[in-house]
Amino acid sequence: MDLGLRDRVALVTGASSGIGAATARLLAEEGADVVIAFGRDEIGARQTMASVEAAGRRAWLCCFDIADAAAVEAAVRAAGAQTGGFDALILCAGHNLITPLADITPEEWNAVVGVNLNGAFYTLRAAIPFLRDGAAVVTVASVAAATGAPHHAHYAAAKAGLVNLTKSAARALAPRVRVNCVAPGIALTPMGRETVASLPPDYARMKLPLQRYAEPDEIARCIVFLASPAASFVTGATLDVNGGRDMR
Repeated sequence: MDLGLRDRVALVTGASSGIGAATARLLAEEGADVVIAFGRDEIGARQTMASVEAAGRRAWLCCFDIADAAAVEAAVRAAGAQTGGFDALILCAGHNLITPLADITPEEWNAVVGVNLNGAFYTLRAAIPFLRDGAAVVTVASVAAATGAPHHAHYAAAKAGLVNLTKSAARALAPRVRVNCVAPGIALTPMGRETVASLPPDYARMKLPLQRYAEPDEIARCIVFLASPAASFVTGATLDVNGGRDMR
């Protein structure tokens, strides 16, 4: 299937590793140019840039603290001016800490919510003037948004908020822009491997019908589809990509 992404421009946050990096690479393989947004991992961002350029597409680096509204506004505005606008906005940036509910401090709560929810809102708000007609936004939440999580309640709460922000934005930006959400289960990313290390060894076999964790590309392929014109009649939806962990 031709997803219709050739010569389009996408901005991907959290693109220095994991699902964001995989998404940037797959977008390039489908013919898109990619703005690689990241916070601190410049080495990882440059590796992602190399993968985009290896696919024959243009890549731009865009560094900012996603929890800082003013920094986000300035960086996204500059990227939008440089590229001439965006056809896709992929909000992959995430931050998770494994902490029992009673031990979460206000500082830790704010740090996790600041990246996962506030940062997504700041980036979306800043990008709206640069989203071309027919553009698509894809947020990346988590299965924890639906199930809750006893050892990372702040992460689960932020991702649940992100699901609802997706619906609100889909209503607010329609019909010009589509907005959808992908809610992954545990993927074998750097952040996901930390979660796996905190779980019993047989967790995947016992809890997941597919009895394994996801590879980043398996999540990224779903994101790229929703970001493409191939999903032209899908908006306000949350696509669960969790190996059957949460069947509703």
